[in-house]
Parts: sequence; C-alpha cells; structure tokens
Amino acid sequence: MRVLGIESSCDETACAVVEDGRKILSNVVATQIPFHQVYQGVVPEIASRKHTEWILPVVRQALAEARLTMDDVDAVAATNRPGLMGSLLVGLTFAKTLAWATGKPFVAVNHMLGHLYAAHLQDDIPYPYVGLLVSGGHSIIARVDGFDDWEILGTTVDDSVGEAFDKVAKYYGLGYPGGAVIDALAKNGDSRAFSFPVPKLDKRDGHRYDVSFSGLKTAVIHQADQFLNAGYERTAENICASFQETVCRTLTSRLFRAVDDTGLKTVVAGGGVAANSRLRALLAERTDIRCVFPPLSLCGDNGAMIAGVAYHLLRRGDRSGWDTTACARIAQFKRGLANLEAFGRR
Repeated sequence: MRVLGIESSCDETACAVVEDGRKILSNVVATQIPFHQVYQGVVPEIASRKHTEWILPVVRQALAEARLTMDDVDAVAATNRPGLMGSLLVGLTFAKTLAWATGKPFVAVNHMLGHLYAAHLQDDIPYPYVGLLVSGGHSIIARVDGFDDWEILGTTVDDSVGEAFDKVAKYYGLGYPGGAVIDALAKNGDSRAFSFPVPKLDKRDGHRYDVSFSGLKTAVIHQADQFLNAGYERTAENICASFQETVCRTLTSRLFRAVDDTGLKTVVAGGGVAANSRLRALLAERTDIRCVFPPLSLCGDNGAMIAGVAYHLLRRGDRSGWDTTACARIAQFKRGLANLEAFGRR
C-alpha cells in the first residue's frame, strides 16, 4: 500500500510517499526557517501563508521523486493535530480535497504518533518500549504498546524542552532554531562552568516522570552570574554547554526512572530535540538498554512519519470523514493514547 502523507503542523511544508509503512519512496520538506529567523520564533500567520503557497509544488515534487502519479497512490493522509491551527488547516484541507478528487481513502493523523513512529521507518522495533518524545511543543515519556497505544507516564508541567532551548537562544541573540544553535555552541563550551539549578518535582505527588524547564530557563536568562563557578568565564559557549547538560540530564533522569520501573529495555526517541548530540550521548551511556533514534532527517516534522502511521490506521480499517477538522491541541485519539487528553489540559 502506497500512502501519500502531508505534514503542515508548524513551519515545515512536507509531503512523502511511503510504501507498506516502511519504505520511503520520497520525502520532501520545505522549511520556512529563513522567514521566521528575524523574529526568533515561528509567526503563525507567516507559516500558514507559506503553506498555502508551497503545498501544491511540494506534493508535486514528492510524487515526481517517487516516480508516481496519483493513480499509483492508494490513500492520502495528513496531520490534523496538534499544531498551529492555520497551518494544520492548509495541509488538512488540501489532503481531503486531493483524496476526494481522486477517489482515494483519507485518514487524519495525530503527529505525536508520527514522531515516535519515525524510528520505525528505519528500524524494526518490537513493542512494547519506553518512548521519549521531545520537540518544540511537547515533552512526553510514555509506555508504548502499539503505534497508537500509549500510556503517558510523564510530561512537562510548563515549557517543553524545545521551547526552553528557543527562549534561551532568543534572549542571548544566538539564532534560531535554538536547539540546533545551542547544540553547536555547546561543543566548544564546558558544561562545568555553571551549576544551574536542576528542576525538581515531588515524586510522591504524581510527578515521578514529569519534567519542568521554566525555572531553569529563567535561571539561565536572568540569574546566570550567580551560578558561574570559580575559574570559568561567562561565555556563550559555556552557558550553552551548562544549560544543555542540565536539560538533558533532567530528561534522562526521568526517562531512566521509567525504564527501571517498567522493566522495558528499549527506548525510542522522536521529535526535533531527538537530534541533540548530548541527549544521544547520555542515552548511549546506558549500555543495558537499546536506544533507537530516527535518522536526523526524520527527527523534525516530515510527511514520511505521517504516511507511516496512516498505513497502520488504514490497514486496520480506519478512515476519516470529509468533516474531519483540525485541532490545535492534543485530544483523545480514537484508540489508545488514553491519557493524552489529560496531558492536553495541563
């Protein structure tokens, strides 16, 4: 089964064709980063307008690179949640129209499912496992028993990890996107230069696997001098290295709790921050577990992960109606993801 998947939840206009949920025939991503860099963050109105301009040529390019026409495609899929409402509507409306006009089945996909599925496009990963989804908008630790069967163990109670990276980078004028800039600068810094406070939540109050980055972000932005250790300089490289180290150790400490408590020895990561080199290095230090990351090209938003999830939905017999609409926030999925709805209210 060949599925054409469209992803437009934020500032990437993406389309891919995937065969049988694994074989990527094409994967086109048109990034809007240059249009948002001047604002040091995504501007929703600009994002939706660029999606409107780019969606048709991107879909055409994906079909051309796969050497297919719509006659060769078996179904169409698109992200319908979560994300920027205007951006989601562009991709979703285009996908529904394309499916209707060509007589193809259509299915809407929660792109949170896509981020963890991205690793499955390259590796054969048996369920269950512990999933770590870290992106610009979400930080989730979950027990994953199937492609859409998650038990959410922990989330962020405030900022997502990607959001914290972006805000620190913006304050210091380092560039955008913040995660990539901080990762690059940190390679030339010393993580021991600053002893930034480690966010702590009461494990007895239902927060055993939850994370918090708002206080850390504030400390790095407004109180960096008081955490500078003797003998070190206050440089951008040292700030980035120390901040990144604290973020990654906060994430891995909660993740390893989940691994130890569940007894599951496989960890699958997904989302833009899964590309972070320090996070990957820390996970590699746990030699008793298997850590699976998607290739860097599949860490960010892309159409291949949407088409991959859609294949399994379609094979199960799921279809989405023409009245399917977009939702900016995570909501309860048809199957599985039972407590993602609670996460969406936090």
